[in-house]
Amino acid sequence: MTEFEFAAWCDSIIPDYAAEKVKSGEWLESEALARSRASLDELLPRGIDTPDNHLFAIVDADGESVGMLWFAIKERSGSRIAYVYNIAIDPRFRRQGHAERALDALGQEARRLGLEGIGLHVFGHNRGARSLYEKLGFEATDITMFKPVGGAKES
Repeated sequence: MTEFEFAAWCDSIIPDYAAEKVKSGEWLESEALARSRASLDELLPRGIDTPDNHLFAIVDADGESVGMLWFAIKERSGSRIAYVYNIAIDPRFRRQGHAERALDALGQEARRLGLEGIGLHVFGHNRGARSLYEKLGFEATDITMFKPVGGAKES
């Protein structure tokens, strides 16, 4: 990923992540953009030069950029893994197999780097992504659930 692609990606991921956190009920809309920006700054303090973080443009057969993939090398239960922080396909190019091919390529890259596996987070409301990940062999390792019960009543 080039610096130009990185800047454009930051401009899109910050509001996208903020919206997902609001939709999931974790953040208030009024604070979401600032929290999203702070989260990205914390995870990538040196931008594309942040150690152990890898950002790739996803391109189609013609070399046109159709999305991006960001993973970091993390430790999980004593093993080094690739942790996917973000995979995004431009809406115009979705449902064409780009995410699946990118994740397959990530598997090859993880093996090349001597990593033991691939981890990721998916929002519960993102059924399409969950379906893709399950199809590719990802298994749920931790599930957080929530049931709204309404506001507290005064007596």
